[in-house]
Amino acid sequence: MKAAMLGRMIRMVEARAERRRRAVASAAISAGVEDAWVEGESVRLTGRGLVRRWMSDLGLREAGRGSG
Repeated sequence: MKAAMLGRMIRMVEARAERRRRAVASAAISAGVEDAWVEGESVRLTGRGLVRRWMSDLGLREAGRGSG
């Protein structure tokens, strides 16, 4: 019983993390990043001025925090 519950909780946490990664990629594209994709547990971005864009776009940072 406990193992089943633990397995279910792990799947829920993994699904939440995947949704957050996809939200970050989506927010990045919306902010004008050339390309964004999920690669395993990472979100990969390409484009010019990414650090400046990340720091100046509250919506993009909030997506990474799960608040957006």
